[in-house]
This record gives sequence, C-alpha cells and structure tokens, in this order.
Amino acid sequence: MPEITKDTVIGQVLAMAPDAAPVFMNMGMHCLFCPASQGESIEEACYVHGIDPDELLAELNEFLAAKEAE
Repeated sequence: MPEITKDTVIGQVLAMAPDAAPVFMNMGMHCLFCPASQGESIEEACYVHGIDPDELLAELNEFLAAKEAE
C-alpha cells in the first residue's frame, strides 16, 4: 500500500483501506463518507477540523503498516 501524504484524498484512503475509518474518527473527523470529504485532501480536511495533519498522517501510516504486516 502506498504511503499516505498530506495530498492524499480521503476518498482514496477509504477506498484502499475502509477499515482505516476509525483512525479518522478518533482524530475528530466524523463525516468521512459525506460527499465533500471524498474529494478533500488530508491536509484540507485537517485544516477544516483543526487537526494536526502530521499527527493524523503518523496514525494512518502506522495503522496501514501494521495492517500490511498481518
């Protein structure tokens, strides 16, 4: 699975790994499946929700790495 970056669109992440939704939700992003979020980059969504994009990226990439290791 490719590394997730600030430019990665949320819809792409969820298409690749739907089970990553709780990572977003735990960070305060609760409207993951609304139409706007499907086209927003990680950075854009973090800005709107007041979340540190680097913290979310670290959580997402750690989750995805653990999933690949299974």
